[in-house]
Amino acid sequence: MDLALLRTFVTVHRAGSFTRAAALLGLSQPAVTGQIRTLERQLGRPLFLRQARGVTPTTIGDELAHRAAPHLDALIEIAETGLDEESGARTLHLAGPPEFTSVRALPALTPLTAHGLTLRASFCANAEETLEGLAAGHHDLAITTARPRGGLLTSTPLCDEEHVLVAAPRWAARLGHTVLREGHVVLEQLPVVEVHESLPLVSRYWASVFDSPPAAAGTVIAPDLRAVLECAAAGAGLAVLPRYLCQGALERGEVVALLDPPVPPLRTYFLVVRTGTLALPPVARAHEWLLRAAVDW
Repeated sequence: MDLALLRTFVTVHRAGSFTRAAALLGLSQPAVTGQIRTLERQLGRPLFLRQARGVTPTTIGDELAHRAAPHLDALIEIAETGLDEESGARTLHLAGPPEFTSVRALPALTPLTAHGLTLRASFCANAEETLEGLAAGHHDLAITTARPRGGLLTSTPLCDEEHVLVAAPRWAARLGHTVLREGHVVLEQLPVVEVHESLPLVSRYWASVFDSPPAAAGTVIAPDLRAVLECAAAGAGLAVLPRYLCQGALERGEVVALLDPPVPPLRTYFLVVRTGTLALPPVARAHEWLLRAAVDW
């Protein structure tokens, strides 16, 4: 059986689409369709059911993918390991949220550059954009707050971030502790600084801590949490921020935590790769390195 046909088959199986598989393989869609038809003729069985949006594997298709994929991944690992040793340097394309990637991921990966790895980072506005770029082959490794579905992408929990409700000290001094028991009262008294008009972080915090939606619009909207922190410290209003980002400002007294709930709101980050690409040395090294670094996050 032709290994090229099997590779195309496994890619289609993971991608769930001839079009997406073609982009990952660097082939035209007709070429991918032709290879799958050739393999189906050789086996005498249909491997996929064609649908309006992609393809669904048949029972035979699932069985073949389960048996063939690990061996193909192992062959890729052998080939790529040899290439990696010869070239001495490989490039890893990393994607993720701008703040976490800048403050956490890139500094953690920097030591690998001394071993020949080069890094290229892309900042994505949301998890959907990040996962779409990874699936399309634009990135090698992604950090996202959403766990992907389907077989094309594989995710591993990386770390949890705690969200903290903060404001400048002068705002905290104006608020009594009793008023903080009701979220809507807080929002009525303080302006809000957020990353989007929909108030995603404040809404998540209020739902978790107060079991109610926020009752105010944003006063300052800036699509970067670092800008939100600076505005909050300057007195623009309250903000909900990940602790890793605002811990220094809290220690310096630039902002104050307005609440200390018994169970603080958390958000999980995931490391995501295209299924099978952990066989590639640059991806595997970066993946392992980030998981090790995250133990202390």
